Amino acid sequence: MKYLSLLILVVQNSALVLVMRQSRHFEPRYATSTAVALSELSKLFICLYMHARDEFRTKGRIQPGEIFSEIFGRDAWKLMIPAGLYTLQNNLQYVAVTLLDAATFQVTYQLKILTTALCTVIILRRSLSAKKWFSLVLLTIGVILVQIKTDISDDVEKSSQRLLGLATVVCACVLSGLAGVYFEKILKGTRASLWVRNIQLSFFSLFPAFFLGILWMDGESVMSNGFWYGYNIYTFMAIACQACGGIIVAMVVKYADNILKGFATSISIIVSSLCSIYLFDFHVTFVFIIGSSLVIYSSYIYGLDDSKKPVTYQPMKNTENNEFTLKIEDSRPSA
Repeated sequence: MKYLSLLILVVQNSALVLVMRQSRHFEPRYATSTAVALSELSKLFICLYMHARDEFRTKGRIQPGEIFSEIFGRDAWKLMIPAGLYTLQNNLQYVAVTLLDAATFQVTYQLKILTTALCTVIILRRSLSAKKWFSLVLLTIGVILVQIKTDISDDVEKSSQRLLGLATVVCACVLSGLAGVYFEKILKGTRASLWVRNIQLSFFSLFPAFFLGILWMDGESVMSNGFWYGYNIYTFMAIACQACGGIIVAMVVKYADNILKGFATSISIIVSSLCSIYLFDFHVTFVFIIGSSLVIYSSYIYGLDDSKKPVTYQPMKNTENNEFTLKIEDSRPSA
């Protein structure tokens, strides 16, 4: 389940970057807050269906009152914090895609790996070895190298838009690290099912998505042009990818951890770049190959288990036949 969820996340993130960027090319442009709200609403219905199906399989019946009590229990309020952070992050992500070219956005957005690692150490009290920190540095360098050629071929953004876009990406990365680690802490410290937590997360996300996003940020545009103004087929594809992505991310942090999620997202950049060869006439360069190798190698380094210490082999002399044999000792401390 761990590696399957990571694989699905790679595919989902690759498709999301392509369709989200493509959806913002068309004029007139849609209100991004409406897309965020629809993705959360879609995720809410998907998780409700999955939870009801599991209830029917285990109990042979579906009791709406029992499901309602389980969803809105006394600890449901804990999901309000990551719900608000995720909603703001998703809106900033759309804004950054609009302001920046695809390469600059993808490279800069990988700062969320470092912010997630820092939040993991601070919030979850989890220590990272020097090898893992080194792999994080390698990953960042590799992702930057992968995107160098694409950055050269893209149009130059206006300086004001570029600065605003970079600031938006940095804010989104910080929010991503905080929300992801906080959600991981809730998931691994509760008995509630994964679907219940996702229902709670989607439900509480609807309030900031509607009041802060649709009414406050894009209220004038929605009131004058309508909710569906500027929508195209790629907009609906982006909404679907985001709706499924929230569920996949929850599965990853449940069965793996947030930093592995970050590595899967980074690998998806390579996949999306390879798809761009056929879709957008992307040319593979030597720098791209080097960067891809660094990303794959850093993922391998991070996946190594630091808890397993090396086994030592000590020669022992056999006094009976004057021969040497190997004595295998486990260097880990005994209980």
